[in-house]
Amino acid sequence: MRKGFAVSALVVALSFTDAGLAQKSSNPDDRISDQVRMRLATDADVKGGALDVTVKDGVVTMKGRVDTEKGKDRATKIAKKVKGVKDVDNELIVGPPK
Repeated sequence: MRKGFAVSALVVALSFTDAGLAQKSSNPDDRISDQVRMRLATDADVKGGALDVTVKDGVVTMKGRVDTEKGKDRATKIAKKVKGVKDVDNELIVGPPK
């Protein structure tokens, strides 16, 4: 009897977890945000670990600092390549960290 209850509880828990993942991934803005952050973080010119990326209705807004103008321009290009991005608002500041 206990095994049956434990198995049932596990099945219910897993179904809620799967539903939560499906719901999160069905939000295009969340997917876009994740993709942009990942790509910025791995780019040598951008070094995007400390950048703030938000997405609303497919419009990406980036804030923070980059070392060079090349890094700022590259961030825009990277974000525009992500599927679903409609526009990019690049508010990055060029200069050393404060």
